[in-house]
Amino acid sequence: MAFNGKSVMSLKEFFLRKQVLKLYKDILLCIREVPSLEDQKELREWVRRDFKANKYHQDQYAIKSLLKYGERSLKELRQNLQFTRAQIAGAIRVIRAAISQHL
Repeated sequence: MAFNGKSVMSLKEFFLRKQVLKLYKDILLCIREVPSLEDQKELREWVRRDFKANKYHQDQYAIKSLLKYGERSLKELRQNLQFTRAQIAGAIRVIRAAISQHL
């Protein structure tokens, strides 16, 4: 689906490209929620490498398959972030309770 500027994309290719760009943006936005800046950087680099490595695919079925993989990965990242936030919130409640008992 590489667009070199010389040829015109079909409507299907245009919509597929739009989906890929949206997925890329959604993943990068989700990575911002990762608590560790070091982990954010590592994840951004990994995502960029993966998208660049698959940039020149022409086969729409391969692109759709990669999109599904990316969507599953994004869903998994979101679930892990929710779990992490819940763990942090639980730890904060425990710490606050311990502090209030000692005061």
